[in-house]
Amino acid sequence: MIEIKGLGKSYGPKKVLEKVNLTVPDASVFGLVGINGAGKTTLLRMMADVLRPDEGTVEYDGENIAGNAKKRKELFFLPDDPYYAAGTTVEKLVELYKSFYSFDDELFSRYEKLFSLERRTPVRNFSKGMKRQAFAALAIACRPKYLLLDEAFDGLDPLARLELKRGIISLEGTTAVISSHSLRELEDICSGFALLDGGAVADAGDLSETLERVHKFQAAFEEPVPRERFPFECLSFESEGRVVRFVVRGGREEIVSALKALSPIFVEEIKVDFEELFLCEVKSRGYLS
Repeated sequence: MIEIKGLGKSYGPKKVLEKVNLTVPDASVFGLVGINGAGKTTLLRMMADVLRPDEGTVEYDGENIAGNAKKRKELFFLPDDPYYAAGTTVEKLVELYKSFYSFDDELFSRYEKLFSLERRTPVRNFSKGMKRQAFAALAIACRPKYLLLDEAFDGLDPLARLELKRGIISLEGTTAVISSHSLRELEDICSGFALLDGGAVADAGDLSETLERVHKFQAAFEEPVPRERFPFECLSFESEGRVVRFVVRGGREEIVSALKALSPIFVEEIKVDFEELFLCEVKSRGYLS
């Protein structure tokens, strides 16, 4: 289990993270989302002990990760732009990771063929997508207990995204924390999530349960109905003539009952996905007009 307790970080006068508290259950896939600058990368870097917090701790199985070489061997951190020395090949990276992890040669060979990776070609000669494929394959083949991925799906084609998701799910006992702007990809594999806003946790929890508590309706009326007549706080509200569309958080039965009291001539419920929930959340915080 990963426990983040009161984590804070500043760069000069700028607060990047402030009193972040999160718990990531064992053997789960956990998504970190937020607009650019929300603090996702900084949080992942501190979780990997690449960056030290100004306050608070990150604990793995009850042990502080700061300066903990033993615990660091249990995790693999894949940043958005991985570092590699000039002339480094995939073959050299395989040998490097074998010295730190219980590297699965058979699993890596599968990805090597699937992605047409050239072991002896310098990584710097790869395209962005090919680099991501190579490092993703290495990360999965290391079979770490904890896997931290920053912008995991960036630059990957649909096939590579699918295979990466399959690879993450196949790692039995691994706890994965993934930041990504590809919310549809996260929704496919994540059991939990945290939404970062302004360096703080704005929302977090079980993804399925959260989506079950958020509802989107489209309704038509005999005459236009102003927003103030709807007796619930909407995450999103759109009106076009006599038709309204809105997203609201709460119990479905109570929402439907309140909606029926307005005497609509037509009501339709529309499924809300993770991406729409995210857009509603950031819009409600004034980031979108």
